[in-house]
Amino acid sequence: MRVLYINHTGAVSGAEHSLLTLLAGLSADVEPIVMSPAGPLRDRVRELGIEALPIRGTSASFALHALHTPRAVAQLAHSGLAVRRAARRLSPDLIHANSVRAGLIVALARAAAPSVVHVRDVLPPGVAPRAIRRTLSAAAARTICISEYVAQRFSPLAGANGVVVPNGVDMTRFSPATVDGRQVRDELGVRPDQILLGVVAQITPWKGQDDAVAALARVRSVHPSTCLVLAGEAKFVGRGVRHDNAGFAQALRAQARRLGVAEAVHMTGERTDVPALLAALDVALVPSWEEPFGRSVIEAMAMERPVVATSVGGPSEIIEHGRNGLLVRPRNPEEWSAAVVGLIESASLRSTLGANARASLAGRFDQATSVGRTLALYRQVLSSCR
Repeated sequence: MRVLYINHTGAVSGAEHSLLTLLAGLSADVEPIVMSPAGPLRDRVRELGIEALPIRGTSASFALHALHTPRAVAQLAHSGLAVRRAARRLSPDLIHANSVRAGLIVALARAAAPSVVHVRDVLPPGVAPRAIRRTLSAAAARTICISEYVAQRFSPLAGANGVVVPNGVDMTRFSPATVDGRQVRDELGVRPDQILLGVVAQITPWKGQDDAVAALARVRSVHPSTCLVLAGEAKFVGRGVRHDNAGFAQALRAQARRLGVAEAVHMTGERTDVPALLAALDVALVPSWEEPFGRSVIEAMAMERPVVATSVGGPSEIIEHGRNGLLVRPRNPEEWSAAVVGLIESASLRSTLGANARASLAGRFDQATSVGRTLALYRQVLSSCR
């Protein structure tokens, strides 16, 4: 089958990493073509040997705004026209929108091919999100929600035409048997006897890096050599985005200085060696306010790292507290520091949680399972449209 994939941004964040994992695992009977704006995603797609076509895309917020909303609608309409033209030329069997924004582009395209929409976000309340739900519900043949948490909050799409397909991790690429983190620790100047904590995520307020910094300050009062790496960058900084992500990045540095931990906080920017970075960690942190799924959770688990993750959202569907990781309420640095101190003081607990973490992914959150369930959905859609 020929599948046309639509992505609304050329940046590579969690949704795009998941798309790349899907594309890399597709069977030979699928011919993928990707449309996205220029950027790292298009480069990565071409590295896989997959055709990549241009589209304008959008980074607009879901909140209504007198200036930004009309501009966003124009962007979506322009991209929708490009998709419509590409669909006429390529005659895909199916169109796969990789995000809610991409779903809006496909809805405006009104292409002849049936479409599926990958719902990866928890939309905020408001008039615009309600309209988006109605639009996608009417336009999409099926929807893929990345967790039960997302499906429940996207209720109009979580009924008869919705299915939950968790993201999958490439267990070969993310394997402690083949990846060594010593070079990363040397690069950061972290000694073998020091504890290294880490957050791997785009720099944005809802990912909770500021809570990780606050927790580190508390941890260092007990274990003063503990360090923290924040790997990621402020990806979405255009007009109309929901948060001032660039400003937040600057605020993190100021916070570290104010708390007296600046020398222990390493902000590395975007990393392409994520498996090695995770291998370098003693504890992986996912302190998001809420997490639709938590790709960094399963990647760290695959690397047998003990994970402390937010209890709000998708991680609670992955982690069984105390067996293969820990769940902590978000926006509570005191509780996070207590959980981390407990792990620092018990190497055996870190080892047990890490081993259980990797073992628990097989058949649930691995690449083959996720790809297989997605392909099964494709076939169901095509069968129902005949």
